[in-house]
Amino acid sequence: MKPTASSSSYRALLRIAVPLIITSASFTVQNFCDRMFLAWYSPETLQAAVPAGILFFTLVCGFMSTAAFANSLVAQYYGNNDLHSCSRSVAQAILLSLFSFPLILLLIPVGRWMLTVSGHAPAVMAAEKTYLTILLAGGLFLPLSSAGSSFFSGRGLTRITMVCALIGTAVNLVLNRLLIFGDGPFPEMGIAGAALASVISGFISPVIMLVLYFSEKNVRLYNTRKLFYFDAPLFRRLLRFGIPAGIHMALDIGAFSLFVMLVGRLGETAFMAANIALSVNMIAFMPSVGIGQAVGTLVGQHMGRRDVDGAYRVGWKAVHIGWIYTTCAALTFVLMPQVYIHLFARGDVPMDQIFSLARTLLAFAAGWGLMDATNLILSGALRGTGDTHFVMWYETSMAWFFFAVGELLIVLVFKLGVIAAWAWALIYICLLAVGMIARFRSKRWQWIELIERPETTALEPSADGMSIG
Repeated sequence: MKPTASSSSYRALLRIAVPLIITSASFTVQNFCDRMFLAWYSPETLQAAVPAGILFFTLVCGFMSTAAFANSLVAQYYGNNDLHSCSRSVAQAILLSLFSFPLILLLIPVGRWMLTVSGHAPAVMAAEKTYLTILLAGGLFLPLSSAGSSFFSGRGLTRITMVCALIGTAVNLVLNRLLIFGDGPFPEMGIAGAALASVISGFISPVIMLVLYFSEKNVRLYNTRKLFYFDAPLFRRLLRFGIPAGIHMALDIGAFSLFVMLVGRLGETAFMAANIALSVNMIAFMPSVGIGQAVGTLVGQHMGRRDVDGAYRVGWKAVHIGWIYTTCAALTFVLMPQVYIHLFARGDVPMDQIFSLARTLLAFAAGWGLMDATNLILSGALRGTGDTHFVMWYETSMAWFFFAVGELLIVLVFKLGVIAAWAWALIYICLLAVGMIARFRSKRWQWIELIERPETTALEPSADGMSIG
């Protein structure tokens, strides 16, 4: 494959990005509806779902992100026309996911202890522990899904991951309704039902993708069955570049999880308003994740061909797309906050006391949207180049030595309240964006050698790049 201007065009980016945006949007809808159903069930379950859900993701995302780095390996090998190494890379990610499951189970008592020291109300804490325990018991689905999807998204076949995600989301919505409220013959399980629905539906995507991965077509073209073995050098390369990505995500989300739990100490009104604003903010947040995944794939393919200029162009075009979407979403937060807030108004919740604060917090969410999109997209582009060590050190140091320390002082020492806490979060996100922009503009990532480069490769990808699935 020779580098062409069209391979770094907006059209090429959108061809890969739109299915990933829809995939991210499906998770947004899934989480949004989970929390909306739980708000209808009881205020305590909504208050529990947000911090416990973020804590679950914090504890598991390191494994998920490390396995997901196979996407960058696949993209660069695919750009270098080395198809068998695409299969070898995915095999290592799948094995890594399986190896991680016992460690995820060992995190259950750790997570329950962290909730114990959060200082939340007893009823909320009990619901948090139930939700977290069930999610962690089935937590294998996150790294396994990331490993399986890398085979398809790394080659640009993002429609497959989109279809799998949509099926999983549809199943989740049905199971949520049945298991939370106990419709028909199903028992009323409340927040435990929401967690069980997430686990069951979470395994749908990886199962479908693994069936396709080992299908006859991919066995014939990619030799997926014979190449499914432990490859020590390639496994070490996955760990060398993937672990920094995993550490960065775990510590970054960990700092944000601390922020959410600290807000929970500021009173029921502040906690409820913040949870509503965070739930709504996913509408702007999750599609940027999809764009970041897409640009990581295209940047990786360009770097596999040693096309640094193409990688640079497609990175900035992805940022432009993210800015356009996020601006549109942010405008709805400012112009029609009541539409979002009233979705959570059920039962005895005093929404008249919460509405004003939630509206202010949504304005903060609108303000940090552009910068957050910049961070997600450019960190995805840097991941595609293999520049995971910079992302880890910069974002982790900012998250814990600036953001977390500041929030601890604001909430526990100076007791300045939820508005000050969210203002500090806005400053932190803006500074992250400045660092990501400076690093990507520097092009220092062009010297990173992520893959070995054999002089000749016997196999060639299909002409359109989309016929192998």
